[in-house]
Amino acid sequence: MKRTISREPISRQPASTQELTHLIRQACLVAKDAASNAGEFIADSSKMAFLAVKDCEKELDRIERQVDEKITSAITEVTEPEARELLACLKFITDLERIGDLTWSATKRLQAVTPRILTDDKRDLTTMAATLQTMLERIHEGFVNRDVEPANWVLQTDSQIDKACHTMFRRHLESTDRRPREYSTSLLLMAQAFERAGDHAKNLAEEVLHLVEGKSVRHEVKRRKPKE
Repeated sequence: MKRTISREPISRQPASTQELTHLIRQACLVAKDAASNAGEFIADSSKMAFLAVKDCEKELDRIERQVDEKITSAITEVTEPEARELLACLKFITDLERIGDLTWSATKRLQAVTPRILTDDKRDLTTMAATLQTMLERIHEGFVNRDVEPANWVLQTDSQIDKACHTMFRRHLESTDRRPREYSTSLLLMAQAFERAGDHAKNLAEEVLHLVEGKSVRHEVKRRKPKE
């Protein structure tokens, strides 16, 4: 069951608040596109996908600068609930910018090892990129609609990225197969980058819950399970 949220419509918010909220919506989609293109580059080494990830990282940097420039003056002219929204925007862009950095870092490392990436490694990296993409889609949905269900789904799904990352670490650290050390190091750093990006997406889900419910859930042990 979806919650009915009693909030002032965005159209009635000050222009500065509307503008910053719009920037965060945009940043969510840019981060999602970064994960999507990273997955495409893992799958087929597309040059266009590689450049798209780079562009997404630059765009997230640009949006972060815009938010930083605008939020100080914006927060002086709003009510307490609107100030809470602006602080959420600041937290959002911090995590989204970091996701862009991590996705770009993983993609650059991948370029150095393609096309010799092994099938099992490609499968696990593809899983992590695809999961991150879907998590960011749900974050955008939850933020736009002020809906806790997509945020709860993200909290439950983060473990899929962790599982794929741990699988890669076990394969490279425990296997008796002789893989070049440089190759294994690059792959594990890529896996770690996606895992950390997933952690930032989890932070975003917690912030959506905080924004909607008005209380922090960061230290809760369990969240209710999302609908199938």
